[in-house]
Amino acid sequence: MQIRLTNSTVKILNKMYSSSLRSCGLLTLRIQGILHLAEGRSCAQVASLLRVSVRAVERWRGLFLSKGAAGLPPGKASGAVSKLTPQQKQELYTMIIDGPQSSGYSSACWRSPMIADLITQRFGVIYHPYYIPQLLRSIGLSWQKSTFDAAGKDEDKRAAWINERWDAILTKAHQRKAHILFGDEASFPQWGSLSYTWAAKGAQPVVKTSGRRRGCKVFGAISYTTGAFYTQVHEGRFNSESYQGFLLGVFRRLKRHIILIHDGASYHTSKAMRAFYEQHAHRLTVEQLPSFSPDYNPIEKVWKEVKKEGTHMKYFPDFEVLQTTVKEALLSFKDKKEKILALCGMYKRMETTAA
Repeated sequence: MQIRLTNSTVKILNKMYSSSLRSCGLLTLRIQGILHLAEGRSCAQVASLLRVSVRAVERWRGLFLSKGAAGLPPGKASGAVSKLTPQQKQELYTMIIDGPQSSGYSSACWRSPMIADLITQRFGVIYHPYYIPQLLRSIGLSWQKSTFDAAGKDEDKRAAWINERWDAILTKAHQRKAHILFGDEASFPQWGSLSYTWAAKGAQPVVKTSGRRRGCKVFGAISYTTGAFYTQVHEGRFNSESYQGFLLGVFRRLKRHIILIHDGASYHTSKAMRAFYEQHAHRLTVEQLPSFSPDYNPIEKVWKEVKKEGTHMKYFPDFEVLQTTVKEALLSFKDKKEKILALCGMYKRMETTAA
């Protein structure tokens, strides 16, 4: 029986298809099947294209003919026996958590065809790749963006920072009634930054850029104590002299002692900076984060938020336009003290637990 689709039905199916891409692989597969049938293909041809049984395609066709697009979303299975036992699902969960390379794959990120192959090789069970997301969600996994992990991390030093050094910093801050500041620098490039976006299939989205390799540089520090955000837009290179200028500006705004936490950048640890710290020891105590630990510095999250709201996916034809946009974005965050404090959540939670 030939399926004929009206324009309104096609729009409904396309909308359902877009919504199903990350939520329901089986629905995606069913919609593809109906669209293929509407093009005049037989159930056998569609089954071969989608690597499913002819009986499955016939069932989809029957659901569509009797209920329309509303009949395609799969309901909760009633009485169907899972292909994997609970023990096998637990084993699959562990293998996914351990990563592809632990199972002999070269990639560091899982993809549905890889997992389908893993299940076949390990358990002798065949799943279509479109069903894999639904299976993984059912065992407690979710689709997430990966992050990098630096190979040079010293986990012992990171653990010591969290378990010992941070408590000592809190104690010192309490004793001296000192401010705790997390400091860092950021550069906002004129050539822009990209992210994922929706676009037509087969047509990669394009974001206009100036192509100029120039960035708006900013020194910054956030107060763990109050949520205040101190910034200084800087023209030129980050170096010891410009870092000293930024810190002197912070001194003028804060009267109490400052405990400054920052990373080991060369202009933070230079001979000139060590002399500066000694000269201002009555005002400043410096604490250095473990190497390769940007996740321990909450101002990194602030920079990310500023970029997202101010410069992400935007075109800056002139450097002056970029500077103005960055300054406006920085200024808007000066009024978001609660949000900045929330970005210090890891340390706040540790402080609460210790108390």
